[in-house]
Amino acid sequence: MVAVNAVLAPSPRRPIRELPDALISQIAAGEVVERPASVVRELVDNALDAGATQVTVRLLAGGVRLIAVEDDGMGIPKDELPIALKRHATSKIRNLQELESVGTMGFRGEALAAINAIADCSLLSRTADQSSAYLLSGQTGELQPVARGRGTTVEVRELFFSTPARRKFLKTDATELAHCVEAVRRHALARPDVGFAVWHEGKLVEQWRACAASPAESATTLDQRLRDVLGDDFLDRSVLVNHQAQREPTPGQRAVRVWGRVGIPDAARARADQQFCYVNGRFVRDKVLTHAARSAFEDVLHGHRQPVYALYIEIDPTRVDVNVHPTKIEVRFRDSREVHQAVRHAVEDALATPRAGAAPAAGAATTIDQETLVNRPVHQYGWAQGAIDLVANQGHKVSDLQALWSVQARPLADASARAVSNPAPAWTAAREPGSEPIWPLGRALAQLQGVYILAENAQGLVIVDMHAAHERIVYERLKAQLDNTAAGANSRRLNSQPLLVPATFAATPQEVATTEAHTDTLQALGLDIAPFSAKTLAVRAVPAALMQGDAVALARSVLAELAQHEASTVVQRAQNELLATMACHGAVRANRRLTLEEMNALLRQMEQTERSDQCNHGRPTWRQITLKELDTLFLRGR
Repeated sequence: MVAVNAVLAPSPRRPIRELPDALISQIAAGEVVERPASVVRELVDNALDAGATQVTVRLLAGGVRLIAVEDDGMGIPKDELPIALKRHATSKIRNLQELESVGTMGFRGEALAAINAIADCSLLSRTADQSSAYLLSGQTGELQPVARGRGTTVEVRELFFSTPARRKFLKTDATELAHCVEAVRRHALARPDVGFAVWHEGKLVEQWRACAASPAESATTLDQRLRDVLGDDFLDRSVLVNHQAQREPTPGQRAVRVWGRVGIPDAARARADQQFCYVNGRFVRDKVLTHAARSAFEDVLHGHRQPVYALYIEIDPTRVDVNVHPTKIEVRFRDSREVHQAVRHAVEDALATPRAGAAPAAGAATTIDQETLVNRPVHQYGWAQGAIDLVANQGHKVSDLQALWSVQARPLADASARAVSNPAPAWTAAREPGSEPIWPLGRALAQLQGVYILAENAQGLVIVDMHAAHERIVYERLKAQLDNTAAGANSRRLNSQPLLVPATFAATPQEVATTEAHTDTLQALGLDIAPFSAKTLAVRAVPAALMQGDAVALARSVLAELAQHEASTVVQRAQNELLATMACHGAVRANRRLTLEEMNALLRQMEQTERSDQCNHGRPTWRQITLKELDTLFLRGR
C-alpha cells in the first residue's frame, strides 16, 4: 500500500471567497518584508525620496524590537498621515505613464502598509509650514501633536508580532544587525551627498558624513564616499570608470552612461561580497550587469576569483522596468544587449591602461608607425630583434637605435651594458633638458634563474615574470592585428604565412573531425590545416605573427581549444581564448637567457601594452618592491 503525503492529500472543496483585508495585508507583507533589513531599506528609500540630507537609523535587538528611521526631509502634512499607511497610497506616481518612467526609490505605496500589518508602527512628521509635528499610531489611528523639527520619523516595534511563526526564521541579533547595516551601506554608496548613521542598542555602529562638493567635483565626492564605506584599500586598488554610449537609442532619449570604480585584478576576492551595481541610483542585482562586468575580466582574472566594483548606470527611465519584484532589487532592461555592451566596454576600457605604463610627462623621443609595428613578425625569442628589424626596414641603422638609447638612458653599472629600447607605437621617453627619462618599470639589471627580470625604478626593485609578460604582449598584438584586418572585411582574420614545406602530424579522430568542422574559424585565425591522409593532418599556413613557432604544437593546441567551443555561440570569446593559446605558445619561454637589450625591450613593451599587468591567465606579470620594504627586510633605520 502506497503511503500518501498528508500535506499533499486533497482536501474537501471550499467555496471561493474574498480574503479579509488584514490577511491580504499580511500576505503582501510577506513579499515586501523578509527581515528587519527589508524594513530599513524601504524606510531609507522613502527618506531619500523626501529630500533628506541626513538619515539616522536606530535599532534594538538587530531591528526585531525596534527600527526607527529619522530624516530631515520635507515631511508629511497632517491630513496625509493616515493615508500614508493605507495600501497602494503614494505621492510618487499618479498614472501608468509615470509608472513606466519611475524616477524615485519608492513608488508602489506598499511598504508602510505592509510594515504596519506585521508590526507596531507609528509615524511622526512635520512640514516646514506646520507649527508642530504630529504623531500617528498605526494600530489605533490616533493623531496627536508632538515636538519635532522638520522631517519624518518612522518607528517600527516588535517586528512580526502578529505573525510569530515568521519570527522563528530570523537569525541572531548580530546577523540581522549586519544585514541592516549592509542595507544602509548600499544607500550610502549611491548618495554621497547624504549623511547616514546607524545606532544599535544606543551605540553608534556606522556613520558616513555627507560629502559636500560642487557638481564639478562629483567624482571627488564619490571617491570620498567609496573610501569611507569600502575602505582605503578599495580606492587605492581600483581604477576610474567613465563611459558614455556613442549614440542615443532614439531621438530624445539619453544614451547609456556608466561610471564609478572597478578594482584591479589583483584586488579580486574569493567571494562576490564587494560588487555594487546601481541603475538610476537604485541598488540592483541583475544577471545582465553581473555577467557584463565579469566578462570584462575574462582574460585578466585568475581562477574563480571575484572582481570588486561599484558601478553606476544611468539610463532613460522609460527603457528600464523597475516594477519587476516587490523588493525592487531586480530590474528588466528593454535592450539588455545594449546595456551589457555598455557595461562591458566601460570596465574593459578602465582595465586596459597598464599600471606599469603610467602616462609620462611631456617629453621628446621617437615615434614608430603604428600600422607597421602591428603587422611586423613577432619573434619567439623576444622583442628586441623585432625592433631592430623594424628600424632597419624603415631606413634606420641598428647603430642609430643603439645611439638613441645611449642618449636617453643612463648607462648601467656595467660599462659594457647598453640599455636598448624597443620603439613601441607612439612610445615616448619623457625627458626634460638635463634630466633622466621616466620609465615606470625602470632599467633592467639582471635575469634571475632564467625566469624573472630584475629592474630598478624610482620606487625600488621591479620583478617581472618574463614569460607571463611576453605572453600578454603577444596576445594583445594578435588581437590588435585581428581587429585591424577586420576593419576592411566582413570578419576578423589574422594574416597567415604559407609554409614552404607543410608540417604533417599523426592526428586523432577528434582532431580530424574538428579540422573539418571548423575550417572557416581556422582560416580566420590564420591557420590552414587540411587532411593529408585518413589519420594525418598537414599544416600549410600559420599566423604571420607566429611564423617562428612550432607549427604542429600550435595546430594541436588550437584544435584542442576549438573542440571545447564547438557549441559555443560566443565567437569573439572563443577567438580570444584561441589567441591566448597562440600567445602562450609563441611567448618567450622560461630558462631562455635574454640580454639586457632584450630585457629592456620587454619592459618598454609592457609599459605600452594594454592589460600588461596580468598575463592571459590572470596571473600578475610584475611586482614592485619599494625601498621602504627593502629597508624593513634589512632592519635599516631601526
